[in-house]
Amino acid sequence: MVLPQCLSGATFYTLKMAALPSPSLFRPLFNTPSLNPLLLSRPLKHSHLQLSLLFKTFSLSSFSTQAIPTIADPSETGVKTKWKAAIDFKWIRDNKDSVAANIKNRNSTANLDLVLELYENMLTLQKEVEQLRGERNTVANKMKGKMEPSERQKLVEEGKNLKEKLAFLEEDLIRLTDELQQEAQCIPNMTHPDVPIGDEDCSALRKMVGSSRDFGFPIKDHIDLGKELGLFDFDAAAEVSGSKFYYLKNEAVLLEMALINWTLSEVTKRGFIPLTTPEIVRAPVLEKCGFQPRAENTQVYTIAGSDQCLIGTAEIPIGGLHMDSILSESSLPLKYVAYSHCFRTEAGAAGAATRGLYRVHQFSKIEMFILCKPEDSDKYLEELIGIEDHLFSSLGLHYKILDMASSDLGAPAFRKFDVEAWMPGLGRYGEISSASNCTDYQSRRLGIRYRPESASVNQKKSKNAPTQYVHTLNATACAVPRMIVCLLENYQQEDGSVLIPEPLRPFMGGIDHIAYKFR
Repeated sequence: MVLPQCLSGATFYTLKMAALPSPSLFRPLFNTPSLNPLLLSRPLKHSHLQLSLLFKTFSLSSFSTQAIPTIADPSETGVKTKWKAAIDFKWIRDNKDSVAANIKNRNSTANLDLVLELYENMLTLQKEVEQLRGERNTVANKMKGKMEPSERQKLVEEGKNLKEKLAFLEEDLIRLTDELQQEAQCIPNMTHPDVPIGDEDCSALRKMVGSSRDFGFPIKDHIDLGKELGLFDFDAAAEVSGSKFYYLKNEAVLLEMALINWTLSEVTKRGFIPLTTPEIVRAPVLEKCGFQPRAENTQVYTIAGSDQCLIGTAEIPIGGLHMDSILSESSLPLKYVAYSHCFRTEAGAAGAATRGLYRVHQFSKIEMFILCKPEDSDKYLEELIGIEDHLFSSLGLHYKILDMASSDLGAPAFRKFDVEAWMPGLGRYGEISSASNCTDYQSRRLGIRYRPESASVNQKKSKNAPTQYVHTLNATACAVPRMIVCLLENYQQEDGSVLIPEPLRPFMGGIDHIAYKFR
């Protein structure tokens, strides 16, 4: 799908952005809990199933808990919304008690009972379809022999009737399968057995690094420091773009570039492939990665009249890089570190805790992403945490690493560790990073597999070796605005200047501090 407008030459066309679905673009496909008869050639034969057609977000990876409007007909918007994930329904059925407990622990509203009901009904309908196909083939084989015209005519009529019945049942099966997919997409990933059960307050402290600084003078927050040192302009940005946007000025620009270049340098030393990524992606890619472009309180900016969205993290385009591909075992692990701008609606975010640079609509970020064999994902999660630990300790920050509780995990995460740094001007710890192991949740939706080389030993041809889904992991190496908050507030001096941490100075042309421009 391409944008209905283009950006080229001297002509500039406006991209109409919508943080939330527009009523003019989104409408329900159905008016009642039963299938709209206008969309069917006849009533659905298995209407007694009482299928719930309140569509959930299409994020198989997101397993969202919120119902959303269904997008308008493709003829109106050109948007395609249907896609399917390799969900193991049999495993869900065979482990329904564990799945139900996991849904409860993660505060998900996924309807497991409905998923199981739809799955059983789909299996029943599949058997009916196969039976009719067999009967149709039997009639076709009978017609190959010699027979009386009257007998042949009977077989022709019987074949015609079977064909019509089969067409109806196959249509029912398609719709039932789609509904099963929609409901199953709302089930979150399973949870690591060591994850604390409960709300965010139940998260377990894994490590505490450093201690809060004793300043010995009245401290300022990053907003006051930035204003006095000529580093930000929030007022002009609000006039130009709206609230939660900002201009960086003077040394703050150099500080952002230094953070980006230093972080990339440190991470690429560890074998990560550097990337810059597209910052507009198709909605299904977000959905497969676990984000909710169509949810009521979505954090995603969508582009009106298209199936495209602005990314909230480089995790999304990196995940899409190998979509629908089979990797060789020898190529794993694939380790990427990507620089991108990120865009988030921050719906519902308000209050003093979100002032200044802490929670904004657009920011720069360095993201790490790993694709690996299933048995290695725990090891690589530890590697990602170790890299974060190295980066933040090198900058002299006081922070803690938390093993996040079950209800705080995003739907794709099997386990997640957050890093919260002390921000003295704000008087609290603030999240600056997270690292997640998403196991095969995203890869089943993105269609990323690998072919084990050992499996081909007993195969006549390597291409016949069975494939497996990779595991995916992601971690934030540097979310620039929050790092600037930490550095300004923790390195402020009594005279109002701010020191630059040693590792960043070579990337700032040797500048070692930020001082007042005017006396």
